[in-house]
Amino acid sequence: MFGKLNEFLANVKAELKKVTWPSKKDTYASTMVVIVLVVVCAIFLGGVDVILSRLIRLILG
Repeated sequence: MFGKLNEFLANVKAELKKVTWPSKKDTYASTMVVIVLVVVCAIFLGGVDVILSRLIRLILG
């Protein structure tokens, strides 16, 4: 059992050495894109929610 675990961990270590990690600049840029998209989606969904709420209130009375 421990032999398979050691083999697995050795394979994990070997694969992690092959990974090309992003630079700090790339990570920052990707993070900013995600934050901006989340804010845009939140504003859009909030606007749709307000519009639909008012429409339902208008229809129901």
